[in-house]
Amino acid sequence: MNNTDIRSLYGLKYNPFLPNVPPESLFTIPGTEHFSLRVQNMAAQGGFALITGEPGLGKSKTLQQIAHRLEQVPDLTVGVMQRPQSSLGDFYRELGELFNVGLSPANRYGGFKALRSRWKTHCRSTLLRPVLLIDEAQQVSADCLTELRLLQSHHFDSESLLFTILCGDGRLPERFRSAELIPLGSRIGPRLVLSALSPEQLQDYLNFVLEKAGNPQLMTPELACTLAAHAANNLRVLNQMAAELLAAAAERNLSRIDETLFFELFSPTSSKPRRNNQLKN
Repeated sequence: MNNTDIRSLYGLKYNPFLPNVPPESLFTIPGTEHFSLRVQNMAAQGGFALITGEPGLGKSKTLQQIAHRLEQVPDLTVGVMQRPQSSLGDFYRELGELFNVGLSPANRYGGFKALRSRWKTHCRSTLLRPVLLIDEAQQVSADCLTELRLLQSHHFDSESLLFTILCGDGRLPERFRSAELIPLGSRIGPRLVLSALSPEQLQDYLNFVLEKAGNPQLMTPELACTLAAHAANNLRVLNQMAAELLAAAAERNLSRIDETLFFELFSPTSSKPRRNNQLKN
C-alpha cells in the first residue's frame, strides 16, 4: 500500500513518520526554543552558530525549522548548502549560486570580492546579514571552513557580512580544537547540543505529530508508551518503528494501531518458548 492510500485510509494530511513533514508542522525539540530565538536575532549582526548532537536526535529538523522561520523575515536572503563535502572550487561555485553571484572558477579572488560585495549590499539595504545554513557540516573541509571565516569577516573582524549556522554530529566541535580551525571555533556564538530524549518526551512527540497530521487517535496510549520505551531515546528510531507499524496496519485495514501489532512486528520470537514447552510435554 502506497503512502497516498495510507493517508486516505487514516484521514491523515501527511504521513507524520516520514522525513517530508511540512516545516510548519515540525515538533520543537525541548530545549531548542531559546537557541531558535537567539539565532533569529543574530541575523542582524552576523557571525556563526552551531548545532551538534548524535545521529537521529533531530539536528536536521531543528535546522529546517529555523530555516522556515528565517525565510518568513522580509528581505532576508537564506541560502542552504546542498553539498558540504565539496572541494574549495565547488564550494565557491555553490556559494555563488546561492547568493546569485556569477563566479569564475579560474578567478577565486574575483569570486571572493564579488560575494563580499553582494553581502555588503544586502547588509546596507536590509540592515540584516544574509544567512547560510550548512547541514552535515562535519563533512566540510578545513580549507572551506577557513575560507568561509575569511569571506564573512570585514573591517579587521569588527563586522560580519554573513550569518552562518553549522549543523553536524559530534565530530564537528572536535574539529574546532585543531590548530587550523581554532580561529573559527573561537568565533562561534550560540551553541545548541541536542541530547537523547526521555520516553516521556518521545510520547509528547507522538501526540504532537499525530495531532498535527489530523488523527490524534491513530495509536492507543498504551502503544505510544511502548513505542517511546523501545526507541532507544532516539527520534529517528521512533519514527522508523512508527512508520513500519502504520504501513503494516494499513495493509491489514486496522482502524487503530495497538500494542498487539507492535509485539507481532518487533518481537517475532516471543512465542518460541511456548512451542518448546509444548514439545517437552
